[in-house]
Amino acid sequence: MASSSSAKRIVFTGGSGKAGRHCIPYLLSKGHSVLNVDLVPLDHPKVHTLKTDLTDSGQVFNALSSHFHLSHYENPRGPGGVGVEKPDAVIHFAAYARNMLVPDSETFRGNVLSTYNVIEAACKLGIKKVVIASSETTYGVCFAQGDADYHCFPLEEDYDNDPEDTYATSKLCGERCARSFARRFPGTDIYALRIGNVIEPHEYEPDFPDYVNKPETRKRNAWSYIDARDLGQICDLCVQKDGLGFQVFNATNDTITTKEPTAEILKRFAPSTPITRKLGEYEAPLSNRKIRDVLGFKDVHDWRKYVKI
Repeated sequence: MASSSSAKRIVFTGGSGKAGRHCIPYLLSKGHSVLNVDLVPLDHPKVHTLKTDLTDSGQVFNALSSHFHLSHYENPRGPGGVGVEKPDAVIHFAAYARNMLVPDSETFRGNVLSTYNVIEAACKLGIKKVVIASSETTYGVCFAQGDADYHCFPLEEDYDNDPEDTYATSKLCGERCARSFARRFPGTDIYALRIGNVIEPHEYEPDFPDYVNKPETRKRNAWSYIDARDLGQICDLCVQKDGLGFQVFNATNDTITTKEPTAEILKRFAPSTPITRKLGEYEAPLSNRKIRDVLGFKDVHDWRKYVKI
């Protein structure tokens, strides 16, 4: 449980989705208060869901200046005449989660416009911490046509991202919006998380054996993943760490999703891809070194705890 001084009021967009429904309970366990902003409710007794169309700028400004719960109407009036406290942070995960859920043009419109609206509203309302969901797909292989190669390994945050698909391009546009607003509003921290393949607890048993035993199927995810609960930890670390301005972080667990060491997998499935530094024996090719070094991330849910090999 966080101390009262470190407990934050957090608006979380997309909290009813695959990642959010695990991140929010983690944030609550750390003592934070959370308002879920989504189109569908989150089944959690301590979290109110405010149904919001994030592509509508007016709705976003209202959502980010809303009560967190109906009971907050009991609060005394503040200096501005209302009893609404400003959020300390916004975590923006709401999006079309991949290609082919809607037409490409709508994927781009919805993802880019919602991200712009959330960042703009947060900055103009004086909210000093914004965390946005970017994606592993920005490294250009996940949704590439045919068999594509990465430019180099490990995949780190200074990579020359050049995806060809709409979803990944929308996420890169979100990163650019974040960088622009962080420059425009000095003192505001905006952190973009390039989130790996999200794994929920119930998915290890049915899905992970194939990931481990058929490594040829995991190149598009760079043989990497993020446990949804560890992503909650990353969100908390982002909220607590101030003063970094605009930053990009890979959000993955520590280790590769194979039985074989990393060097053997890369030699076998990406023999022509340059290696720019020595990787750890089982280090994930989509490296989380920065988030470990800068934010202090600790891998809690290593897949080997849940999968027999």
